[in-house]
Order: sequence, then structure tokens, then C-alpha cells
Amino acid sequence: MHPLGKSPVVTDEGNTLAESGAIVEYLVERYGHGALVPASGSPEKLRYTYWLHFAEGTAMPPLVMKLVFTRIEHAPMPFFAKPIARGIAHKVQRNFIDPNLQRIVDHMEAELGRSDWFAGNEFSAADIQMSFPAEAAVARAGAGNRPNLGWFLARIHERPAYHRAIEKGGKLEILS
Repeated sequence: MHPLGKSPVVTDEGNTLAESGAIVEYLVERYGHGALVPASGSPEKLRYTYWLHFAEGTAMPPLVMKLVFTRIEHAPMPFFAKPIARGIAHKVQRNFIDPNLQRIVDHMEAELGRSDWFAGNEFSAADIQMSFPAEAAVARAGAGNRPNLGWFLARIHERPAYHRAIEKGGKLEILS
């Protein structure tokens, strides 16, 4: 267990590691044998590093906030608190969360318009890291009509490793 109760967690050779980006970096470095990472010093490597950290550092916080505030807006509560809680939740979503998500989704869509994958024309660990925020953006931020994100997710879903993960862990279900 991680001292903060974090998930996901990986334990390997006596080391326990949390944080998705750190886990992906560790696994690629330890077991990737040079695969899934662009060449050092290349423009693709810079994009790779950016998108590897963008997933959890920029994309996921407002996606999680969207989930939380949507839940508040529809949560059962005493009748006298409903209008206040729902009003606050609605206003935070309309004025802060939704505009942020729109910019994030626009940025992701534009980047996928530049190349086949987030870090260039080769599939990388950055694409693995970005797959969950892309799925969450479709579920929570109305990104289902974005052609580049749709194409990205379709290609992710076609990958044999994705199918093995679903077989092992079950179908991915994103709360909305």
C-alpha cells in the first residue's frame, strides 16, 4: 500500500510506486527495452514528455472536478440545501470547469491533428497515459464529436494490449 492510500500503485522488486506518470516512466525505463519512448533530443521526445505529464497535471484535475460538481448538482440532500448546492455547482461548472475543459479538449484535438499520436507518428507511452483523459473527456466534457480524439481512441481500442487489459481487468467504465 502507498502511505497516502493512492491508486494506482505498482510494487516491483520491493519498490512501491504511485502516480500514473511515474509508474509509466518506471515501467518503460525498466521493461521497455527502448520501446514506447522517442529518441532523446528529438522534437518527439519533448512532445512525449509534455503529454506524459499533461494527462495527470492538466487534463485530469478539471475532469475530476467535473465529475464531483456534477455529482453535487444531482446528489440527494435536504430540500433547503438543494437550490444553494446546485446553484453553486452549476455556476462553478459554467464559469470555471467547462471553459477549462473546452480549452483542454481543443488543445488535445489540435495536437492529434498534427500527427498520428500525441508525441508524433509513432505510438508511445504518452499515448497510453493520454488514453484515460481522452476517454474521460468523451464521457464528461462532450468530446465525443471530436474527429481526431475519436480516431485516437478507436486506434487505442484496436490495440492487442488494450484487449488483453480488458480481458484481465474488465471493461473500462468512466463515471460521468
